[in-house]
Amino acid sequence: MTEDRTTHFGFQDVPETEKAGMVHGVFSRVASKYDIMNDVMSMGIHRVWKDAMMDWLAPRPGQRLLDVAGGTGDVAFRFLKRAPGASAVVCDMTEPMLIEGRKRAEAESLAQSLDWVVGDAMALPVPDNSFDVYTISFGIRNVTRIPDALSEAYRVLKPGGRLMVLEFSQIPNDLMQKVYDLYSFNIIPVMGQVIAGDRASYQYLVESIRKFPDQETFATMIRAAGFGMVKYRNLSLGIAALHSGWKL
Repeated sequence: MTEDRTTHFGFQDVPETEKAGMVHGVFSRVASKYDIMNDVMSMGIHRVWKDAMMDWLAPRPGQRLLDVAGGTGDVAFRFLKRAPGASAVVCDMTEPMLIEGRKRAEAESLAQSLDWVVGDAMALPVPDNSFDVYTISFGIRNVTRIPDALSEAYRVLKPGGRLMVLEFSQIPNDLMQKVYDLYSFNIIPVMGQVIAGDRASYQYLVESIRKFPDQETFATMIRAAGFGMVKYRNLSLGIAALHSGWKL
């Protein structure tokens, strides 16, 4: 008899088979307030980070993007606005997030270039070698098995395709990290209660950030999935980081 494998859900250890459902529950509950909460939690800086992602990515006309855990479409909208004639698929495991994305004004104006698909980052419902760019923003830390998601990213990218991950990370300065942790654990769950009526989901989101690997460790995981030319850039002192890799 094999022992059930466990993984973390925030600071809890849970069976691997249960994590996806628990994450789905979190994002289903916060979907209608997700964009507002992102603004409040990051004081609007998440928009600057996503613009920095596009600056480094430099979208080109005609490219095909797969934005995984794409939620309400923020990254896909930015990509399509910068690359005339490009197309994008937003893939997310939580249908309520996709529904919120479809309601946005940008979704209507970009509808010809944009598709919305329910799917799991560890088993993407798309063919091999079919996208020029794969992005995932603030989503990979919620995946049950991160190496499986990175392998899927490699599979679906065309040769010469590019992976880019935007995720909360670790501040290299211990004192600054402690100050940030104090803010995260004491303020963000309270904001979640006040704005979204859901303290528990935002407690999980804060804990999930602390459990995510640091910049160098995550870069090593990307290389292990087969990607080359792997680099990262810290954003806001390392509160977030951008990781880039290529399918060579």
